[in-house]
Amino acid sequence: PQGKFVAITGASGSGKTLLADAVLGLFEPNATVTGRIWFDGERKDAEGLRALRGHGLSLVPQSVSHLDPMMRVGKQVEGFANALPKAERKARREQLFERYGLGPEVARLYPHELSGGMARRVLLCCALMDDPRVIVADEPTPGLDLDLAVHALDDLRGFADAGGGVLLITHDMGVVARTADRVAVMYAGQIVEIGRVKDVFLRPQHPYTLGLMESIPDIHAQSRWLEQIDGAMPSLNAVPTGCAF
Repeated sequence: PQGKFVAITGASGSGKTLLADAVLGLFEPNATVTGRIWFDGERKDAEGLRALRGHGLSLVPQSVSHLDPMMRVGKQVEGFANALPKAERKARREQLFERYGLGPEVARLYPHELSGGMARRVLLCCALMDDPRVIVADEPTPGLDLDLAVHALDDLRGFADAGGGVLLITHDMGVVARTADRVAVMYAGQIVEIGRVKDVFLRPQHPYTLGLMESIPDIHAQSRWLEQIDGAMPSLNAVPTGCAF
C-alpha cells in the first residue's frame, strides 16, 4: 500500500525472490505465469510491469552480479534516470554517492574494483535514481557495516513515510522489527501468515512462524538451547496439498 513498508521473510528457497521477480515482470521465456497484479489500480501484465521498471518501480537486487562488469559504475547509476538531462543525472548520482559514503573516484571504477559493501551501495543508488513509486529491496543490507545498513534502512523507511511503497525481502528479524509496518511469512511458495509486525512477532498464528520466532537468539532471555525446525521444505515443484509445513 501507498506509504507502507512491507517485509517478506522465510527460509531460503521459499520463493521470496521469485515473488519479487514476478512483481517486476522478470520471467524466464519458458515460465508458466498465472495470477493478477495491479499498480495504481490498473491491472498489469508482464509487458506492463516491464514498462514500469525504472519508471515508477525500482529493484535493489540480491546479487551484485546485476551490475554490468564492462561499464563504469557512475555511468551505470546515471543510466537509471535516462529521462533526465545528462547534467541532472550526474548531479543526482553525485548526491546519492555522497549520501552513501561513495567518493567521487568511485564513479570511474568497474564493479570488480568495488568491495561487496560498496557494490551494494551502488545498487541502492541505482534504485533511488529515478524517483520511484515502489521499491522492491531483496536483501539490501548484507555486506554493509552497521552505520550504513541503518542509513539505508532509514532511507527506505523515509521513502515509505513520504508516500512510496517498500517491499523488503530479508532474513533479519531485527530489520523487520525496526523498519516494517507489516510482515509476510513465506513457506514453500505460499504466504502462511501476514499481519502487523507486532501482532505476528508477539502472537504468531502459524506453527512455522512460531518456529521462526523460537529460533531467534534473545540476549535478555535466560540461557537456553534455541529451538530448531525439523525436516526439510518440500520442493516447489511438488508442493503437497493442504499446509506444506
